[in-house]
This record gives sequence, C-alpha cells and structure tokens, in this order.
Amino acid sequence: MSRAITTTRVYEAGQPLSERDLAGCLAAFDSNTPRSFVREERADYERFLAALPGPYWVVREADRVIAAGGFAREREDASRVSLCWGLVHRDAQGLGHGARLIEERLDVIDRRHPGCTVAIITSQHTQAFFARYGFEAVKITPSGLAPGLDEWIMRRPPPQ
Repeated sequence: MSRAITTTRVYEAGQPLSERDLAGCLAAFDSNTPRSFVREERADYERFLAALPGPYWVVREADRVIAAGGFAREREDASRVSLCWGLVHRDAQGLGHGARLIEERLDVIDRRHPGCTVAIITSQHTQAFFARYGFEAVKITPSGLAPGLDEWIMRRPPPQ
C-alpha cells in the first residue's frame, strides 16, 4: 500500500496563509478539540494565523493539512524562542508527522538563533513527546489551560 505524498510549505512572519491552508489548519485544530485544545482557543489560533510572528510550517498530505507549527523569538527575552501552535490532525497522529515537524523547527531555530533556549506551553497529553526532544518542565499548573487540561511550561536549553 502506498502512502500519499506529503508537501510542506513554510510561511514567513507576516505572510498570509492561502485560504486552503487556513481552512486546513483550522480543521486540524478542530480535530484536536477538546482533548488538546479548548474551543475558546480557536479565535486565538485564527488571530495567530492572520498575523504570523515567525515561520509557520503547514504539512499537507493529498488535499488536507495533517500538521502545522511554527516558532517566534520572544519579545521580552531575545535569548528565548517559543514554539507556536504545533498540532497534528487527530487522524494523522502516531505516524511520525509530529516528530518530523519538531525536528525541522528545532533545526531551523538552532541555525537561526544559536544559543537560544526554546520554550513551549503544552498539556499533560503531549509533555512526554516534548521531553523526548530535551524539553524539561519548569512549571505545571493543574487545569491551567482549562478544566482537566493541565498547563505545562517546558524549556529546552541550547545545544552544547
């Protein structure tokens, strides 16, 4: 059985997403609600997509977005970069798309921003995934994102 070909487009800061990619990113977000995101976050995600603060990868397989994620340098602390709105469509999870997406983003961060710490806000459902890439929890707030959805603030130190 052959798999569909995946394609990736990287949008740079301020570049508008195509209508097709915007709709696909929102569909991928919706597929992860309410397990990973709460419905109220959708408006925040739409605002983020309308004004990207840094590069944002959109991964398509056939005619649908299967993964997306980006990063941005933090305004308050130039020594830190934050991963932004990384997600894999619920139907495409467990197939390595998330791993490829984070590896690509971390590689670009390490090249563009050497010596920077990388931060992520995530939940109890995905913290173990990020731990595999060197992220360590610095603060855990039970139900900090929503009832039953814990907030995990994690950081990865710069590579040595």
